[in-house]
Amino acid sequence: MPSETFRTIGIDPGSRVTGIGVVETRGQSLHYIHSECVRVGAGPLGARLVAIHQRIQAVIDRFQPASGAIEKVFVSANPQSALVLGQARGSALLALAQSELEISEYSALEIKRAITGTGRAGKEQVQHMVRVLLGMDRKPAQDAADALACAICHLHHAESRLRQTVAGVSVLAEDAGSARR
Repeated sequence: MPSETFRTIGIDPGSRVTGIGVVETRGQSLHYIHSECVRVGAGPLGARLVAIHQRIQAVIDRFQPASGAIEKVFVSANPQSALVLGQARGSALLALAQSELEISEYSALEIKRAITGTGRAGKEQVQHMVRVLLGMDRKPAQDAADALACAICHLHHAESRLRQTVAGVSVLAEDAGSARR
């Protein structure tokens, strides 16, 4: 990417623990900005969804990301668990959408591949690579590491899309130049 700064928020949705991570690129370097785990416990679902939404909104308001990335829901064997997770994810998506952020969604496989080079990486390996990529002193909590990994994945994809766009513009410019000759 160019030498400009680009900041994104990553979300690892959960009905009891939601990870939030904010990462920034400056030129080609990744920089850790913020991460946390929103622990909402086992209270009434409505109250948990409000807490998730409010905390994500507060992080967006404080750190002003330009985009948001969220992990896609993993379809579990338990339909009730999948529905509750989907509702928590919806609460997170609402916070991103209300802030008018560009939203991208990535599967766990895509995120792991972007961070570790393989889609079969374990949680510990993701935590370790997030710490290394962001130059952190210690490993972030697991859900926060997953959110940071989602943000990093998005920044890698955004950089790749930008390179493809620039390459496409270069090719079009070359074609236009040769057509004029």
